[in-house]
Amino acid sequence: MLDKTKRGWWKSAVFYQIYPKSFQDSDGDGLGDLKGILRRLDYLEKLGVDGIWLSPVYASPQVDNGYDISDYRSIWPPFGTMADMEELIAEAKKRGISIIMDLVLNHTSDQHFWFREALKGKDNPYHGYYIWRTGTPDAPPNDMTAVFGGSMWTYVPALGEYYFHQFAPEQPDLNWDDPRVRRELYDMIRFWVDKGVEGFRLDVIDSIAKEPDQKITSRGPHLHEYIRELSREAFREEGLVTVGEAWSADVAEAGRYSDPSGRELSMVFQFEHTFADCANGDKWAAVPLSLPTLKRCMERWQRGLAGQGWNSLFWDNHDLPRIVSRWGDEGAYRVESAKMLAIALHGMQGTPYIFQGEELGMTNIRLPIEEYEDLETRNRYAEELARGTPAEQALSAIYARSRDNARTVMQWSGEENAGFTTGKPWFALNPNYRQINAEAALADPDSVFYHYQALIALRKRYPVFRDGDFTLLYPDDERLFAYTRETEEEALLIACNFSRDPLPFALPEKFRGAKPLLGRDGEVLGPYEGRLYYQKRARP
Repeated sequence: MLDKTKRGWWKSAVFYQIYPKSFQDSDGDGLGDLKGILRRLDYLEKLGVDGIWLSPVYASPQVDNGYDISDYRSIWPPFGTMADMEELIAEAKKRGISIIMDLVLNHTSDQHFWFREALKGKDNPYHGYYIWRTGTPDAPPNDMTAVFGGSMWTYVPALGEYYFHQFAPEQPDLNWDDPRVRRELYDMIRFWVDKGVEGFRLDVIDSIAKEPDQKITSRGPHLHEYIRELSREAFREEGLVTVGEAWSADVAEAGRYSDPSGRELSMVFQFEHTFADCANGDKWAAVPLSLPTLKRCMERWQRGLAGQGWNSLFWDNHDLPRIVSRWGDEGAYRVESAKMLAIALHGMQGTPYIFQGEELGMTNIRLPIEEYEDLETRNRYAEELARGTPAEQALSAIYARSRDNARTVMQWSGEENAGFTTGKPWFALNPNYRQINAEAALADPDSVFYHYQALIALRKRYPVFRDGDFTLLYPDDERLFAYTRETEEEALLIACNFSRDPLPFALPEKFRGAKPLLGRDGEVLGPYEGRLYYQKRARP
């Protein structure tokens, strides 16, 4: 068990993301809940994770699946009560598992008390908590387009003003230039720290310092000033882990966020690697994976942050399709590709994040368009049809990229509703749950689950996972992803075949005689096979 009183404990940790709606239902209403998570803590302890990143559980109208918060200090009733939350924190801690709360500091729900007060008039004290511009119904302040479609400005006739929102109109952006807003948010964070929360994932943190008049929605000029103040005023404890979602971050910017001397964040989620199979930077325009592009991206981040910042490592999350379907093989080589992808990621320097079901090799789903729940997905489909895209082509992009691929219910067993609920699930079940589920995985010593368990244990046992220098091998090879991690005392060699074809592989000279800690030995990598070699080295 990690000593979480030590600064930087999270560098040896592995976190597990839970999307509460889809994880485990305890009361038969078809929605996952806090008591359901509590019921599955022993499963997570067996896996070996050190923390749970808990997607939002706050009070919310659920326009954007909880990322529209109406009360930061209350639990959404279908998820349970504050007493349930306190029990979850306490019981997780007993198992060495920290709770990392998902925190939305960029915007609130339009049902939040602050915004309802702001609508009462320009003289209301809360009006300045949000971003307003005067105008007329037919002339918004500018032509900025929201992430979910439509204008970033919504007109309020009673005020003769527009308010700004980067996402849905029901998610008005907070005005971080107002010190009262910042103080409210810092006090709220301390509320959760006092309850035993040991860290925070900060949603779209690079957007808090926007300047709408200049059409700047991320990385505004006051961004790092605000984050340093946030860290100083709210994240006081050395042991708190903080990870910022930063879609706009490049290597240099991520270094500024995570350099310990800057006193900002532990790390950020950056997404450059997730565009290695996208045409023209459009996530909906799926093309075959360019493995050399992916490898060079990973090398850039591994080497760029070494010694000055810290990487987060992830393939999946609640906003991304399932990695086995995306870069692996969801058919005959599903298990092999799930294991290979795990080795490829977990061998790198950084803190790994496992999304629920990733440890089972869960896959994407295909649904009729009317059954998708995600707002972004539905809007994208409508936009494509309006542009004249054939329905079949538009659906193909949805199948490959919809955020709902990750939001199908957790597959616990082959029983009715996958063991998720005794009622009607809030969202679709993947039909393959009878074959792919936790019960079957736990009964099979060669399952994807036990592979992840072994990787997690290895990261704690060998310091080279945390400290080793990264060297990419064979950068132009279109099938082989291989790299080394080395310190004076230890070395790792990771070799992964990203194809269905057998691949000849000879150990580099200085690894001759090394045996794999994970994977079988031999001179040929099988289809989607991954290996992790370890070597103990004497000091020179």
